[in-house]
Amino acid sequence: MLPQKFIILDFDSTFIQVEAFDELGKISLVNNPNKEQLVKQIEDITNQGMNGELSITTSLMERIKLLQAKKSHLYVLIKELQNKITPSIKHNANFFKQFADNVFIVSSGFKEYVLPIVASLGIRESHVFANTFIYDKNDNIIGLDESNLLCKNKGKVEVVRNLNLSGDIYVIGDGYTDYEISEALSKTKFYAFTENITRKLVVDKADYIIPNFDEFLYQNDLPMSISYPKNRIKILLLENIHPVAYALLKDEGYTIESLKSGMNEDELCEKIKDISVLGIRSKTSVSKKVLDNAHKLMAIGAFCIGTNQIALDEATKHGISVFNAPYSNTRSVVELVIGEIIMLMRKVIAKNNKLHQGIWDKSAENSYEIRGKKLGIIGYGNIGSQLSVLAESLGMHIYFYDTIEKLHLGNAKKCNTLDELLQISDIVTVHVDGRLENEHLIGKKELSLMRDNAIFINLSRGHVVDLGALVASLKSGKFLGVGIDVFPYEPKNNQEEFVNELRSFENVILTPHIGGSTEEAQLNIGEFVARRIINYINMGDTTQSVNLPNVQLPVLQNAHRLIHLHANVPGILAQINQLFAKHDINVLWQSLRTNEQVGYIITDINKTFDTALIDQLRRITHTIKFRVLY
Repeated sequence: MLPQKFIILDFDSTFIQVEAFDELGKISLVNNPNKEQLVKQIEDITNQGMNGELSITTSLMERIKLLQAKKSHLYVLIKELQNKITPSIKHNANFFKQFADNVFIVSSGFKEYVLPIVASLGIRESHVFANTFIYDKNDNIIGLDESNLLCKNKGKVEVVRNLNLSGDIYVIGDGYTDYEISEALSKTKFYAFTENITRKLVVDKADYIIPNFDEFLYQNDLPMSISYPKNRIKILLLENIHPVAYALLKDEGYTIESLKSGMNEDELCEKIKDISVLGIRSKTSVSKKVLDNAHKLMAIGAFCIGTNQIALDEATKHGISVFNAPYSNTRSVVELVIGEIIMLMRKVIAKNNKLHQGIWDKSAENSYEIRGKKLGIIGYGNIGSQLSVLAESLGMHIYFYDTIEKLHLGNAKKCNTLDELLQISDIVTVHVDGRLENEHLIGKKELSLMRDNAIFINLSRGHVVDLGALVASLKSGKFLGVGIDVFPYEPKNNQEEFVNELRSFENVILTPHIGGSTEEAQLNIGEFVARRIINYINMGDTTQSVNLPNVQLPVLQNAHRLIHLHANVPGILAQINQLFAKHDINVLWQSLRTNEQVGYIITDINKTFDTALIDQLRRITHTIKFRVLY
């Protein structure tokens, strides 16, 4: 920062996350039977003062009376506040130490607790301006030094004026009194600080609104502890993704927009232009056209199991990492399959419907136990294998078929062909992915191979089953029962009518694609995918990425991390290291991982680099994306 530029920082709800007076009230009134009422009164007075509705003197004196505090309470308060320094302030401690000549704290709070907190980040005592308490002989706080300008209206204005700062002044705060400084003094800009609290009156008066201190440093091209303000990373969540994902991403400081519905291709093409991370479920299609418009997109989070709705090859070409949740809803799907098997074997749906019509149909005809029955599982992945274990524990005999060699669990037996499995199974359940090769995997021929009076269940993908052939088989009386959770066409929202020929069969259980829709599963998915996204943005960690080489990275400490994604051609690593040598860069740690399409190089260095190095790394032929983290 140039010597002629100065920063005036507020303390309460700016330097720290809370209002110190409110916290002091919680401490001093802990044994008071009217604690909650008194603390609420203190908070109300604080807000009235911050919004300019009460004079500063009145606000301070009324709160001091309500506090009933002693000097000993201040020691407890200071300890509490040390853990409540605003995150973006705290992680930029080096900035305050480097530019100590240019930073001032001007607060209507009290120096007794302000100074110990700000001094821990390198703020000079001579640059701290605040009120001071008055005590009685028993160390009770009974008032304040009324000669101090900061207990008077527009006191902050006078304090800053008396500093005689010959240059531009940047005032950063959350209260009306902070705005008054910029209103009264020329060459002063007011930044409304909203990381901890947003006061509409203050925001409306501000020259700039900053959600954190990183944004202030970024706007003014000042040294930051991180490479890019997190609030500038925009995340779009579609299809009613679980709130836990929103909360985790919001806590990181990203800017989040969450919508309950999905978007069609044209809508998404327009919306995605300034989006850094996209979160979807199964209904939103991320096509090549969408990705061609995604100029800032770094990652896609598929908050579901499958990723067939995403053009993965195109995402890789654009350097966009894709994450999903391959395990998080496995148990939920398996439990629904078991439940449907039992209900279909016992004809529960048909008997339930009759009973609701007043028809008492007490009969054991065509009702069976599942013990001893042969369960055929098509697709022995995460869901199929867990279903295998659970079903065997219920006494079923398990057979499975998979195109990939899989280790069987328990007493499960592998079938060499799909036809073999279909012919021997009493119950057939499908658990394959949605790749195009699996379209109509179960068609007229496959349905005809199944045993008469068998049960068929599909909780995988709608296009896996030839719906017309299934309807024909049902009309012929082929099946004891059928359970279908997925369909070739599914309504876009809950308001659209579900139109399907299967609605007319009483021995068919229809569910609206809810195989993984339990509170537990959606919470697990939301948390799992959100954490993968956070680790990728913050550290470059690609663990469990669907399309990029998987690299588990350590937390970045005291170093710069350079991330280079490129087409998988020979010689890229050599070119990068030649540039490091040319610029006399010492490599602390380096990793290269590749797949068929791309290479992913991560390098941690401990030396400040110049822009020439960055430009040269970006210009290496076959570079897809380059990022710097610090």
